[in-house]
Amino acid sequence: MWVCSALRGARTLAQLQRGLLPASSSHGPAASSYSSSAEPSRVWALVYGHHGDPAKVVELKNLELAAVGGSDVRVKMLAAPINPSDINMIQGNYGLLPKLPAVGGNEGIGQVVAVGSSVTGLKPGDWVIPANAGLGTWQTEAVFSEEALIGIPSDIPLQSAATLGVNPCTAYRMLVDFEQLQPGDSVIQNASNSGVGQAVIQIAAALGLRTINVVRDRPDIQNLTDRLKNLGAEHVITEEELRKPEMKNLFKSLLIFKDLKLRGFWLSQWKKDHSPDQFKELILTLCDLIRQGQLTAPACSEVPLQEYQHALEISMKPFTSSKQILTM
Repeated sequence: MWVCSALRGARTLAQLQRGLLPASSSHGPAASSYSSSAEPSRVWALVYGHHGDPAKVVELKNLELAAVGGSDVRVKMLAAPINPSDINMIQGNYGLLPKLPAVGGNEGIGQVVAVGSSVTGLKPGDWVIPANAGLGTWQTEAVFSEEALIGIPSDIPLQSAATLGVNPCTAYRMLVDFEQLQPGDSVIQNASNSGVGQAVIQIAAALGLRTINVVRDRPDIQNLTDRLKNLGAEHVITEEELRKPEMKNLFKSLLIFKDLKLRGFWLSQWKKDHSPDQFKELILTLCDLIRQGQLTAPACSEVPLQEYQHALEISMKPFTSSKQILTM
């Protein structure tokens, strides 16, 4: 699943592109070398100067923070996940590649620290998420344009906020945009343990829909099955089971006689076709589900920013059951 958009709004990234040199860099700093008490005008950021293995090309660098202009917002990042799209972008295998050097991270949650004189929609203390992919969220602080951010309620869990802007949005739109599904209808999905898959299970259950979930076989398949069913999955079957003759016949029957359809979806294209207010409405709808206990964050492990190498390595392993979230 490809989720990408135009890169814009990050002043720290612009500084990098103008060739400003960081004060220091390291592939693996000791914990004592990373401190939140650094000079207010400097920030820590995970930067890559060329494409390749994320564990090898990503560096923790100390960068100068840009001044806040009239339409700018200074944001302290609180948490940012490592998504497959982040890995692909660093590898150079993504549908959209930023100019290098670039700060990693397409998603995350931050808190407004200061705003420029022309900013009207945000204030210090507000929680914000990226309006589009490619903002560069793997950094302790940054200065963004107001239009690059979406304000969200601060009364939801931090992990839910950090993972709100991509997978749950994709899941919701896929469920409501293509068919007039009614309570009791069934939805079949593959990769059900992914972030999108877990969101589909929960949102579908909230809408009264049943899900048939296909996953790869693995040593802990029973634990995975139990976890997905606890989220609301109706059925969980493995790809190996799907290859059995009776299952093949079932899906052939659905395809031929029940007009089963396969559709691709790209969230960034949906954003291009809809207004920022409509995206904000989507975000608020998902926040309501979170408050009602009908939508939770995927299984997550919080990792300090300075331990990014370990987090990247885990994110690239097969059958990873926990999303790595960088904390600042």
